[in-house]
Amino acid sequence: MTKHQNIADFAPSQAATSPPVSGTIAVIRLDDLSAESVAATAVYTRKDFYKISLITGHATYHYRDQSYRVEPGQCALVFTNQETPYRWEVHSGSCSGYACLFTADFLPMHTHLRPANLLVFDADRQSVYQLAPQEKETFTALFLKMLAEQDSDYVGKHQLLFLYVLECIHQALKLQPESDIRKQTAATRLTESFKTLLAGQFPLVTPFQPIRLRSPQAFAQELAVHPNYLNQVLKTVTGRTTTQLIAERLMQEARALLMHSNWSISQISNSLGFEEPTHFTKAFRSHTRQTPSSFRQTS
Repeated sequence: MTKHQNIADFAPSQAATSPPVSGTIAVIRLDDLSAESVAATAVYTRKDFYKISLITGHATYHYRDQSYRVEPGQCALVFTNQETPYRWEVHSGSCSGYACLFTADFLPMHTHLRPANLLVFDADRQSVYQLAPQEKETFTALFLKMLAEQDSDYVGKHQLLFLYVLECIHQALKLQPESDIRKQTAATRLTESFKTLLAGQFPLVTPFQPIRLRSPQAFAQELAVHPNYLNQVLKTVTGRTTTQLIAERLMQEARALLMHSNWSISQISNSLGFEEPTHFTKAFRSHTRQTPSSFRQTS
């Protein structure tokens, strides 16, 4: 089983300074990577973040049972997700370009949109784009904007960074012919169906709107499969179990409600399907290392 790596393995200074309530984002110049960070990219692992890379150099991107080679002078835009293990192999010299790394909760919490729902991060669709010179200029300009905003003192810079990330994604989608989409496997179709069911329950808009599906058994029944099979498929495709994926989304919604609503902790607990507020508090502390009350006070 491949282990997971996090943003601190690649950009420790950015990971340390990014506000946890806004998720974590780090925009870096590949030329500035330390020897340790370069070594981390060569390890075949899943990462606990999503990544957009603009690569110029002589390197090969290895993922699943496939490889994509970037020849000297070529430029490639590469999208990687949390589900597919991968590594980079640099053949000679160094790679130039930029990378944007962000966690799932970097996306605004008031929307149900998640990185996994974006086509460029779908492992069964095109995720590597070879860029023409003019296209390289377009994406380079976007990354330079991200770098400048990351270093700014603007109070709304995280929202602006999100818009730049979204623009980068949509510029890539415009390069992707619909005919190039690869056929989904049964496992990825089931995974997408699960994600759709999970995402469709959020956001919660009133305290009287409890979620309908909360347990692995409930999702399996809705999808007409055995819970063990669903868990096996999700573990293979995403690297996480059914229980972990449900818990992560529940805690994401919990953080959003604590930050942006005046609901009591008891109301939030009940809406998220916890039998007792104490159970919610225990789960929240396990996930965030804070109690709901302390999180609300600091956010």
